[in-house]
This record gives sequence, C-alpha cells and structure tokens, in this order.
Amino acid sequence: MGYRIKLVLFALGALLFLFVLNTAYEGLNTLRRLDVVEAERDRWQRPAEVLQALNLKPGDKVVDLGCGSGYFALKLSAAVNPSGIVYGVDIRRLPLVFLWIRSITKHQPNITTVLGQPDNPNIPSDSVQAVLIANTYHELSDPGVLLDRIFQALATGGRLVILDPRRTEHGERRSEDIESELHRHGFDIVSRDERFTDQPGNGMWWLIVATRPARS
Repeated sequence: MGYRIKLVLFALGALLFLFVLNTAYEGLNTLRRLDVVEAERDRWQRPAEVLQALNLKPGDKVVDLGCGSGYFALKLSAAVNPSGIVYGVDIRRLPLVFLWIRSITKHQPNITTVLGQPDNPNIPSDSVQAVLIANTYHELSDPGVLLDRIFQALATGGRLVILDPRRTEHGERRSEDIESELHRHGFDIVSRDERFTDQPGNGMWWLIVATRPARS
C-alpha cells in the first residue's frame, strides 16, 4: 500500500475518531442538562400528584405516551417496581435513545422504549393498567384516533391521565373541551382540575383523570 493511501486512511480514521469523541461529549452534556432541567421542573410540575392520579401498584404496566427523554418514565419506573413495566412511547427516535441510555445508567431496566406512530402507540389491546399523556395532547394530529387506540390498550378499569398546558403554540384549550372528547370515545371521567399547576412564565396546566369502564 502506497504512502499516500496510508496517509489518507490515517486521516480518515482520525476524523472518524474525533467525530465519535465529539458525539459522545455532546451526548454526555445533553444528559447532564436533562438532569438539571428536570430538577427545575420538579419544583412546579407536581409529579408525585400525577403519579398518584394514575393509581399505580407494583407490577402494573403503564404507558408514558410522548415520553420524550423520560422525565415521567423514570418516575413511573420506580412506582411499578419490582415487576412492573413502563412503555416509553414516542414518535421521535432521538429522545428514545436518550431514554434508553438513562434507563441503563440509572439502573431502571423495567423501561421499554417503543417507537410509535402519530395514530398508533403500538401497544397491544388490554395490556396496560394506565396511560399518561403529559405535555403532548396539544400536539396530536388526530386525538380521536389515538384515544380509540388507548381505550383498546387499557385493561378494564385502567386509567388515562392527561396533563397539558392551557396555552400552547396551537392556541388555548380548556380541560372541559377534552372531557367532551373523552366521553365521545367511551371514557368515564374520574376528576378534572383546570388549575392543576402553574408553570412559571407559561401559565396554568390542567389535569384530567379518566377510566375505561367495565364492558356492559
């Protein structure tokens, strides 16, 4: 092999090594930033009350729909241990990668990442006891179709908890509007709080708790 070819291969190898090193460095920085941002979110989001609304027990299976990098999924993991499962569902691959890494580094192996579709979370019927949709409902392109999928995925008596800001980039939606949608798709309403929490700089968030009723 000629000297020039060896030099080119060496240069390419060095560039590849630097690229991998930079990617790893950026990834570690992102993981550190997530911990800082989530610690701040804990101050106003009231995550303990959200988990309480889901009525989880050890061994339950729960879906975090629109899980992102895992703010709630990691908390749900502890709530359903030791034998429960958390399905972290998102339509974006990169946040799921970060959730997968975090579940490993934080020793929470009961989290399963699921690549969903805009109209299908890819969860089997009658398979979970609870579904959480936090800061995601306003982004759904066709919430009716997804609500039908969630209804099918929930076991009888299973709970759906929706937590969303009142004002978003898509306008303002009150929880009473969502309550009507839930009724149309077969859910019973357990509770509704129009002023569940106040996010500094972004206003009120509402919370709805619904359930899949027993079949008639």
